[in-house]
Amino acid sequence: MPTLVPITRELVGIYKQVRLRALQDSPSAFCSTYARESLLTDEDWLNRTLGLDGEKKIGFLAMDAEEACGLVACFRDETDSSLAHVISMWVAPSHRGTGVSASLIDAVRGWAKSRGVAALKLMVTSENNRAIAFYERYGFVKTGRTEPYPNDPALFEFEMVRPTAS
Repeated sequence: MPTLVPITRELVGIYKQVRLRALQDSPSAFCSTYARESLLTDEDWLNRTLGLDGEKKIGFLAMDAEEACGLVACFRDETDSSLAHVISMWVAPSHRGTGVSASLIDAVRGWAKSRGVAALKLMVTSENNRAIAFYERYGFVKTGRTEPYPNDPALFEFEMVRPTAS
């Protein structure tokens, strides 16, 4: 089973590599695009890692030996401290169905719970049935709120939420 490590400045190269791989593998799962993020400078990537210091934001990489096979990030809501947003969730095709997704969600849930956050919220693209099924199995429920998906007008995103307790 892969191990989870917090995303730090020392892992900026691995973080950049896995994030770009995720954007190529699952382009409709993210609000950003490979084209946009491949243009980021090394300084941009470093600044991203510095923002994931665990205070208001956290990020984790799933590592199988020296290779990253998953990532997730989470940040506290700026206006509602009882809420945290799960973003950038991705698991490599070779590791899907192996428990990596659950480990990543458990990691951000633990972080959020330790900061007094009551619920996790995320957006998932309407066509991402595998992710929707995982989130539902893992206790997330659709709130009924949807948004247009910014990169494809034919798609929309479901908002899902789950308590950090339980």
